Amino acid sequence: MIDDIISSALVLSVPIALAALGGAIHRRAGIVNIGLEAHMLIGAFIGALVSGATQNWVLGVLGGAAAGALSGWLMSAIITRLKANEIIVGLGFNIVVLGLVGYVLRSVFSVSGTLHVPGLQRLPTITIPGLDDIPVVGAALSGKDPLFWLTIALVPLIAWALARTPGGLRLRASGAAVGISSSLGLRTLRIRDVAGVIAGALAGLGGVALSLGAVGLFNENMTAGRGFVALAAFYFGRSRPLPTALACVLFGFFDALQIRLQTVGGLSPDLISTLPYVAVVLVLTLTAIREQRRNARRLV
Repeated sequence: MIDDIISSALVLSVPIALAALGGAIHRRAGIVNIGLEAHMLIGAFIGALVSGATQNWVLGVLGGAAAGALSGWLMSAIITRLKANEIIVGLGFNIVVLGLVGYVLRSVFSVSGTLHVPGLQRLPTITIPGLDDIPVVGAALSGKDPLFWLTIALVPLIAWALARTPGGLRLRASGAAVGISSSLGLRTLRIRDVAGVIAGALAGLGGVALSLGAVGLFNENMTAGRGFVALAAFYFGRSRPLPTALACVLFGFFDALQIRLQTVGGLSPDLISTLPYVAVVLVLTLTAIREQRRNARRLV
């Protein structure tokens, strides 16, 4: 049972982690991306359609990432070029994409809610010889899909890029002091738009991890608030890749736990399903308390 929960927690944390890492990058550039939910949903939708049309999961992954990147660029451009409020734009994107996807499902595919895409090729699983028989370790590492390993690789890669590369330093400077950065010749608006494209692409991959990985179909409500959970994760991790990823694993654990508890008799499924979101509220509360104490120590 413990092995199953660990394996499920890691699988369920991948979509959240991909979106959260993208949100962390965008936040470092100075924009809080509230539209992660929209990027995930459109990535899941396009990824499933492309995978079904081509019967190729690689093209499905690329299609979902491209759709998310386009969505991320459009949202970022509205914020940076039209000076729109980032919170309102992000929430608007979530509503518009959800409504648009629902409309396409009903008008084009004549289905309501769930779309079983003919020919959809799911993400393959990678079995590591010799690990399956090792308790805990085998459940954690063996039998995972390529996006799981991509997420593992992205955590140190993004941390290194933000801290050690010129592009990462420019991105952080644009987020920390846009006026000073502009006066030094940095094209802050372009940097923020590039960060928006990266955030959208990673969130789109998070959606693909759901439609081609965890589920194998598309549902218009399949993200189920995971974009907002990703938002909480990079807020908790202060937009740093490793703490952000660990927060995603924590949320994935509570998600896996609530699925397991629903099989236990005598417990209300509706009440149990709120467990991951209760965890989000608790984490955000603890984060706010931590920030208040840190600010108080600075004033002393």
